[in-house]
Amino acid sequence: MRLKLICVGQKMPDWVSQGFSDYARRMPPELALELTEIPMAHRGKNADIARLMKREGEAILAAVGAKDRVIALEVGGRSWSTEKLASQLEGWQQHGQDICFLVGGPDGLDDACRQRADQLWSLSDLTLPHPLVRILLAEQLYRAWTVTRNHPYHRA
Repeated sequence: MRLKLICVGQKMPDWVSQGFSDYARRMPPELALELTEIPMAHRGKNADIARLMKREGEAILAAVGAKDRVIALEVGGRSWSTEKLASQLEGWQQHGQDICFLVGGPDGLDDACRQRADQLWSLSDLTLPHPLVRILLAEQLYRAWTVTRNHPYHRA
């Protein structure tokens, strides 16, 4: 089973790439965490945002496998505790499907991405910078895995 993080945006600062990579490499081989970066459509003056989001959404969905379970990160989604995420992770492992986490660009996800999603998840009521979401998601997936293994990383 693979965990795939599909994000709009490329060429992140080094601290973002290093932070994500640090947690991704901690994941066990049976839960490999992969990153797919989707180019962000150029948002110039008077840009048609709906059209740009649609283009980004099509690229995101092209990276999703037909049998993948899709979790869209959305402000309006449900929030999960660490224990709930750990429980979700165990359930996903039992089903054996690859899991795709979708993160939109600065204007969010296109409706087609939300419609394809099996679940909508909100990391926080706060507005988070998209580069930071990559690190936060990777850390939380690692933390959830440690909970399922009684690893001392999680000390709640």
